Amino acid sequence: MCFGGGLGLSTEAAATPWEQFRAPTAGSPQSIGSYSNGCLAGAKVLPEQGEGYQRVRSERGRFYGHESMITFLEQLSAKAKKLQLGNLLVSDIAMPRGGRFRSGHASHQTGLDADIWLTTLEQPASQQALPELQPLPMVDLKAYRIIKDNWSASQANLIQLAASDANVARIFVHPVIKEQLCDAQWTDRSWLRKVRPWWGHYYHFHVRLHCPQGSQQCKEQLPPPPGDGCGAELLSWQPKPAAEKKTASAKPVKKRPVLKPLPPAGCMAMLNAPAQDADRDKYAKEQRALREQSQ
Repeated sequence: MCFGGGLGLSTEAAATPWEQFRAPTAGSPQSIGSYSNGCLAGAKVLPEQGEGYQRVRSERGRFYGHESMITFLEQLSAKAKKLQLGNLLVSDIAMPRGGRFRSGHASHQTGLDADIWLTTLEQPASQQALPELQPLPMVDLKAYRIIKDNWSASQANLIQLAASDANVARIFVHPVIKEQLCDAQWTDRSWLRKVRPWWGHYYHFHVRLHCPQGSQQCKEQLPPPPGDGCGAELLSWQPKPAAEKKTASAKPVKKRPVLKPLPPAGCMAMLNAPAQDADRDKYAKEQRALREQSQ
């Protein structure tokens, strides 16, 4: 099976051909499909470093996004710097043409999702130190509680700053982090509705933007439930007692395998669309620079 102008794919890689591309398509930016089943046309690159931020894990090649996401990240980091919340570290956004990952992300397919570490820096990291940076965990997962030495008002204010942006549809954090935000005293609590608890987000927060204007094939997610989500909904995420877990697992139910839906027609067509030569060359240069730094 071949995609993208004769690009041969192995059987394993064919399940997610999006990982084979190293440059976006030409043309205006378009987010197509849903956050967890879509793709991205005309993607823009988040520069390696800008005012108040740096990219991390650039070797993954996941620093592409819809132009609305790139603008959001640049504006958020500039505001955070002005408010002295630290220099942000931006991780995964999307692949050059979006699409499904082999593993690691169910969403991040339309260039409208981005991961931002909750670890911030007082000063930008050097190019030598940047690849070695590791995020600080904010949650003791076994004890199901916040790590007070790592969590501070700066992280809370950063999430509040991001969630208050009208372009943001949702922000995902670990339930313990959501609990910390709920317990804080806020003059305006309306933004808490956007902050959704989800496992795994204990060292970063995941920003999801609304479908941008002009992306006619973008599928918007239903809005979060009314309220701040700080009551019974949040309590439902707490771990169940061991006895209750044992009772619940007494009669295991076999799950039927779920077939992943095919990407939208617009995405299937994009697999053979031409790439932007300038961005392909820029990506290649960045990869060479990263390899040289690691040697």
